[in-house]
Amino acid sequence: MFHNLLVLWGVLFGFFTVCVYSNTNSQDVTALNVMYNSLTSKSKLSGWKSSGGDPCGDSWKGIKCSGSSVTEIKLSDLDLSGSMGYQLASLTSVTSFDVSNNKFSGDIPYQLPPNAKQIDLSNNGFTNTVPYSVSQMSNLETLNLGHNKLSGQLTDMFNKLTKLKKLDLSHNSLTGNLPQSFAKLSSLRTLYLQNNQFTGTINVLLYTPVDDLNVENNHFTGWIPNDLKSINIKSGGNNWSSGPSPPSPPGVYRNRGSGSSSSGGGEKSSVAKGLTIAGIAFAVLFLLGILIFCCSRKKRSKNSHLLEDDRFDKRKSFSMFSSRDLTKDMHSDYDGLKSTDSPAIIDIKPVQKSPSTGFKSLSGRLQSFARRSTSVKAVSYALADLQVATGNFAPARLLGQGSIGRVYKAKFESGKILAVKKIDSSLFQGAPPQEFSDIVVSISKIRHANVAELVGYCAELGHHMLIYEYFRNGSLNEFLHMSDDYSNPLTWNTRVKIALGTARAIEYLHEVCSPSVIHKNIKSSNIFLDLELNPRLSDYGLATFHQRTSQNLGTGYNAPECTKPSAYTLKSDVYSFGVVMLELLTGRKPVDSSKPRSEECLVRWATPQLHDLDALSKIVDPALRGLYDPKSVSRFADIIALCVQRESEFRPPISEVVQQLVRLVQRSTVNMDLGLSRHSSNSSSYREDLQSSRRLTDF
Repeated sequence: MFHNLLVLWGVLFGFFTVCVYSNTNSQDVTALNVMYNSLTSKSKLSGWKSSGGDPCGDSWKGIKCSGSSVTEIKLSDLDLSGSMGYQLASLTSVTSFDVSNNKFSGDIPYQLPPNAKQIDLSNNGFTNTVPYSVSQMSNLETLNLGHNKLSGQLTDMFNKLTKLKKLDLSHNSLTGNLPQSFAKLSSLRTLYLQNNQFTGTINVLLYTPVDDLNVENNHFTGWIPNDLKSINIKSGGNNWSSGPSPPSPPGVYRNRGSGSSSSGGGEKSSVAKGLTIAGIAFAVLFLLGILIFCCSRKKRSKNSHLLEDDRFDKRKSFSMFSSRDLTKDMHSDYDGLKSTDSPAIIDIKPVQKSPSTGFKSLSGRLQSFARRSTSVKAVSYALADLQVATGNFAPARLLGQGSIGRVYKAKFESGKILAVKKIDSSLFQGAPPQEFSDIVVSISKIRHANVAELVGYCAELGHHMLIYEYFRNGSLNEFLHMSDDYSNPLTWNTRVKIALGTARAIEYLHEVCSPSVIHKNIKSSNIFLDLELNPRLSDYGLATFHQRTSQNLGTGYNAPECTKPSAYTLKSDVYSFGVVMLELLTGRKPVDSSKPRSEECLVRWATPQLHDLDALSKIVDPALRGLYDPKSVSRFADIIALCVQRESEFRPPISEVVQQLVRLVQRSTVNMDLGLSRHSSNSSSYREDLQSSRRLTDF
């Protein structure tokens, strides 16, 4: 009997030991269950389960743990396909995530393990571009996205990745210039960019400590900087300029170590060293010249700023660096601040301080301006040119009127069409003279696939104008509320795509931009649609003006707490976005006096019906004619309900809204056949738009 009790005690002890010491964190288990269920090919994942289980205690394939937390996921070469689910962000203890050499396709998961140090997604079939969530992964040391099908431009999303040592983007179809935030990669040693379609120069890499670089087979131009010729660099298959490269500017990394240039690297190491020494000498002389000039100017006027010119006061134009700025094409020549002619590209690039060059002697104003100007590109337009292009701001060219000004359509002789926002001059009364300059600098740095890009500005004779891309498809407001009997309504999946893209734009403003940008005027008329019906959020970065006007209050988009412009917060933007989602769901305006009194306010009327399936089916836009997935609509309504809560503290951050919309898309059971809202002005363009939209089979 006593022996049996000992046996029983041993069994129970072993059972409880397993329960206490082997059970995996439930959050990690759920995330891995979701991942397993999202895969379409998973026969080699031994031990994995679709629900429950104990990844740490049962030794699931590729899973390593520390205590009860999953710390490593290594699933390379397992013929995996499908998707990886929508809960990877829950794996907060994972430091290594490797799914390389599989058969994954579609977008890279928008949310990855947030604290990972190593991410390897190479040798798959991932498309689209690098997700913005990567920009928040400050612990990341290795990111390998090579050998996929990524496309589009890289945006300025690398500011916080100061621990990143190795970045591999090779063998994709990425385009555009290298982002200026590469200069923030202060730990970068290895960079592989070969076999893409990158353009522009590689000068920004001078500000990184990279010593293993491959940029072969792109469309790079300019020179290979001298300081990069002494590292292990492969550079063939580009359009390099001939002859010796100009000396490098101050603030770049020196003494990178020995290496060899191959395949078009250019010159022998001895020549490169000679040019480097010459560059240093030139830079020192250049800085001495600035110091002498600064001192002489200081004697003349205590109020003058370094490198300023009286021409600015005479022309009453705000001052900015001209296109020949401190680092133009990495030349060390500098022509000083200039007033701009039309059109003239403004390109303000970062000035890196280096103790060895004595760069600290530059004025505080210039250093401060350079630090906050990571990549500013805009075009200065003359007032006279804009008057011609807009027919002297004729009523026939008026595209719309907002709370801070009017927007006009500008047609130029070259055929280019732009949208000109003419800001009400009364908003500048009592404002500091540099305010418009600061706004242009701030807005110009904002770059995102779902944000309408600022392409220019005008500041002459008391006029202040911002110039944006023109979208011939118009705004979401026009699509939803101004269509005619000949228009095709937006399909349900297109509406979800518009909501997700807009949410990502807001997430970029709130959580990627530093400091955060509160939009304060999110509404359907500020969401434009490109030819493929991708949303482009406009009117951002103008919160300063919204502080001075109450015209935008009470439009149906403003959160209950926003009784005055200064009351706006990030959560107020979330509320406004929820109202836009309600428009997409119901096809109704936020405020509609033509409706019965109980239905005039969209939020008040729709909110009680969002969780009632029967009622929900009755408030869905009739234009959809029942062609939607009821489960998708129900989940969409759940997200709306969270966003439009009266108490701001209960509304989710926009990143959570993005995650839930991504989850909705991944759960969708209907085919992603996108629709167009209306016919284009000519049938051939309409057919092109339709073909373009049908190519978008994923969000």
